[in-house]
Amino acid sequence: MLNIDALTKRFGDKTAVDAANISVGTPTMIGVIGRSGAGKSTLLRMVNRLSDATTGSITYEGEEITALRGAAKRNWQSRCAMIFQQFNLVPRMDVVSNVLHGTLNSRSTLATMFNLYPQADIHRAIEILDRLGIADQAPKRAEALSGGQQQRVAIARALMQDPKIILADEPIASLDPMNAQVVMQSLRTIHEEDGRMVIANLHTLDTARRYCDRVIGMRDGRIVFDGTPAQLTTGVARDIYGAGADFSEAATSTEIETLDRQTTCAAGAYA
Repeated sequence: MLNIDALTKRFGDKTAVDAANISVGTPTMIGVIGRSGAGKSTLLRMVNRLSDATTGSITYEGEEITALRGAAKRNWQSRCAMIFQQFNLVPRMDVVSNVLHGTLNSRSTLATMFNLYPQADIHRAIEILDRLGIADQAPKRAEALSGGQQQRVAIARALMQDPKIILADEPIASLDPMNAQVVMQSLRTIHEEDGRMVIANLHTLDTARRYCDRVIGMRDGRIVFDGTPAQLTTGVARDIYGAGADFSEAATSTEIETLDRQTTCAAGAYA
C-alpha cells in the first residue's frame, strides 16, 4: 500500500532523514517517536509532498508519489491529509468554514473567492463536527475555542478531504493531558471505523504504546526501531532517545481508567 524506499532529505551538509525504509501493507495506526530533531516532521512532510526528497522514493498503491507535479501533486495532498501541532486554522473565521476549507483543492477559483459552498458540503462538515463532539461550536470563531477543540476542528477539516492517509505532526504537543486523550482517541476511532491509515509523530512513549498498532523510532534521521508497542521495551527506548534520557514508563491501568472516565464525560463539551 505505502512504501518508502531509501528516503533521504538533506539541508546543505545536514541530513535530516537518512535512507528511511518503511512498508505498510494495510491501513494501520503508526506512531513515530524520537527526540526533537530526529527527523520525524521532515519524514511526514516528504510523504505529504510539502517537502521534496533529496533521494529515494515514496509509492502508494503502485503510484510514485515523489514524481508527482502540479495537479497530480495537489490531488495526492487531498488524499494524504496533514494535521499540524499549531492547528493552522483561520482564527477569525467560524468553525464550519474552517472545516469546509478541506474541500479547497476540489473547488473552482470563483467558488473559493466568494466563499461559496454546496449545502451538501455544509451538512457534511457539521456531521463530522458532531462525530468529533463539537458540532455546537460550528458557528463560533475558531479563535474562541480552546486548544483541544481547535485540534478537533483541524481533524474535521482533514476528514472533509476524505483522505486515505492522515498524517498528524505532533498533534498533542501543545495540549494538556485531558485534551491529548480526546484528540488521540478521535484519531484512533477514525482509524478503526473508517479504515484510514494514520501516522502520527509523538513525543511520549505512553501515547505510542496505548494508541498505535506499530511504532517507528527515529534517532539522528535514521529509523532505529520498527515494531509493535509490546516490543517497545525500556532498552529499545534508550536506543531511540539515548542512554541518558529521562522518560517515564506507561501509566498504571488505574490512572488510565480514571482518565478514560474523565475523557468520556468531557469529550462533547470540555476541551
